[in-house]
Amino acid sequence: MSGARDAFRRVAALVRKEFRQLLRDRSNLLIGIGLPIALILIFGYGLSLDVRDARIVVALGDASPPAREVVAALEGSPYMVTTVVRSLAAARRAMDAHAADALLLLPGDFTRRAAAGDARVQLLLHGGDPIRAAGIRGYVEAAVAAIAQKRGDRAGPGAAAAASGVVVVDRMWFNAANNSTWYLVPGLIVLIMTLVGTFLTALVMAREWERGTLEALFVTPVRPAEVLVAKIVPYFAVGLAGMGLCLLAARLLFGVPLQGSLAVLLAAGMLYMVVSLGIGLLISAFTRNQFLASQIAILASFLPAMMLSGFVFDLRNVPQAVSVIGHLLPATYFMEIVKTLFLAGTHWPLVLRDCAILAAYAAGLLALARAATRKRLD
Repeated sequence: MSGARDAFRRVAALVRKEFRQLLRDRSNLLIGIGLPIALILIFGYGLSLDVRDARIVVALGDASPPAREVVAALEGSPYMVTTVVRSLAAARRAMDAHAADALLLLPGDFTRRAAAGDARVQLLLHGGDPIRAAGIRGYVEAAVAAIAQKRGDRAGPGAAAAASGVVVVDRMWFNAANNSTWYLVPGLIVLIMTLVGTFLTALVMAREWERGTLEALFVTPVRPAEVLVAKIVPYFAVGLAGMGLCLLAARLLFGVPLQGSLAVLLAAGMLYMVVSLGIGLLISAFTRNQFLASQIAILASFLPAMMLSGFVFDLRNVPQAVSVIGHLLPATYFMEIVKTLFLAGTHWPLVLRDCAILAAYAAGLLALARAATRKRLD
């Protein structure tokens, strides 16, 4: 019993030392608090997958009211900037100079075909950015379809059904605003916790190896496991503070709804924070060099979490080898939990499965870090 009490006193003393050291070193606070705030603002306001101000050139071969109605529908869209030209040559010059993202050709017989129920337009897209091109195509098709439906409604229900066959009414599920910020901001939680947990911990621990601080501790009765616990507690708190900043920004700055349970999200975040800390401790134990530890932490944790965890790219759309690598990353499973809780709700089978995987990662990484942190001098 006295042994446990002595161990608790030693850990408490080490934790106090670590908090004082953390608050004394402003670079740690800059990485732990300042960098998450910067990432929230940059990714939240600066990064978007939505198509805005799409430049559409309309080659108007028919100036009749039906053709003008199509042009008006495009001009009324908040996502497009429409320019009308009279010749196809002028439209092609705009496309060649990349002064336009798309060319919509309204042929000279558009009115006659519209009256016969067989109106067709040709849309030419600039393929330099395939994602942007796909978004523009969707906007133009939606505008043209709205015109056809409106004309059918004016003709009456029977005529509308005969002219269009089936009218599709779509609705976005799990992202009703159809806003890419709702998709990106929850993923920031994963990136920030990865950065704080892995990069900051690896950097600070490697610094202490370089300075000989840990070697000084090893001549005391303190055990390696107690040292690791003392190192984990302060940066665990900093990581949760970063997560709290992300949650506040998601709700107050960007209006992202949280469909699932906040308690489940916090519990999963704590579990993932332990995983990130375990990676950082393991890197520092093997490198014992600040520069090398920071480089490995970025290459082995932050960049893979950003590129291969599903933050931007769906892992179902990548080659099989890349998908396998992505599913080896702990960040992939926390990313899935976070996005599900924010956008879909608490889907317990998925949450419990991913939390079990994260718990296994946490136990394995901490065990490896404990084995690598031996109480001996090299």
